[in-house]
Amino acid sequence: MPKHAVRRVMTATAAAVGTLALSATAAAADTTPSLDYVALGDSYSAGSGVLPVDPTNLLCLRSTANYPHVIASRTGARLDDVTCGAAETKHFTQAQYPGVAPQVDALGAGTDLVTLTIGGNDNGTFINAVTACGTAGLLSGGKGSPCKDKHGTSFDDQIEANTYPALKEALRAVRAKAPNARVAALGYPWIVPATADPSCFLKLPVASGDVPYLRGIQAHLNAVVRRAAEETGVTYVDFAGASEGHDACKAAGTRWIEPLLFGRNLVPVHPNALGERRMAEHTMDVLGLG
Repeated sequence: MPKHAVRRVMTATAAAVGTLALSATAAAADTTPSLDYVALGDSYSAGSGVLPVDPTNLLCLRSTANYPHVIASRTGARLDDVTCGAAETKHFTQAQYPGVAPQVDALGAGTDLVTLTIGGNDNGTFINAVTACGTAGLLSGGKGSPCKDKHGTSFDDQIEANTYPALKEALRAVRAKAPNARVAALGYPWIVPATADPSCFLKLPVASGDVPYLRGIQAHLNAVVRRAAEETGVTYVDFAGASEGHDACKAAGTRWIEPLLFGRNLVPVHPNALGERRMAEHTMDVLGLG
């Protein structure tokens, strides 16, 4: 056979082999199963205040840049995001608003992954504590511990008596509806630093003695989330270390949580876009998701 004919045969053969290889790779990619991922939870899960807002349900003030969307985009998971701002643990099994189904209705036997952040709205813990301590701080000029002096252990008592059992009930409902899923309950990133930062008072007007008081309330909430998770076979994602130094008193670009005043989010005292990304990344690390 002439050399030029041999070359044509070899070229055609190589092209055919390459086409077959690409087809096989594409077929393998098409058959690779992706995670069926359902995101539950409150405004920290929904990314309330972070743009852009999901237009499909404005009542829930859900962001399309929240941590569930970040996880889904980086893992290729099929995401059903039913997170909703202001959700309490009861809204896992009860409708939060007309037309907004109980969150666990999104779960099923085919659900592979569930993430959630919940508990901060039970008893009005976050909003009541931040509002009470912010008001007391302004009235005291930032001195002393007027919020602690007035409210004492009341917030902690409610967390222990009400939030903890409600969390266990909610997580059991998740496990029952999604028996084959890996479930992760995220803790809340730090809102305030461990000790008072006088330069932060204009942004977060909490008296110096009430900064550790607020921090302790949040630590207690995270502790009951962890306890409820461990007792129901759920993975707890701890942000105590990861979010240290990224509280609402830090500068923009460092903080994960926006301050009460002069912040950059539509919703204060909530994670910003950076915080949502970091929550996603830490959760992926804990769960071993690539």
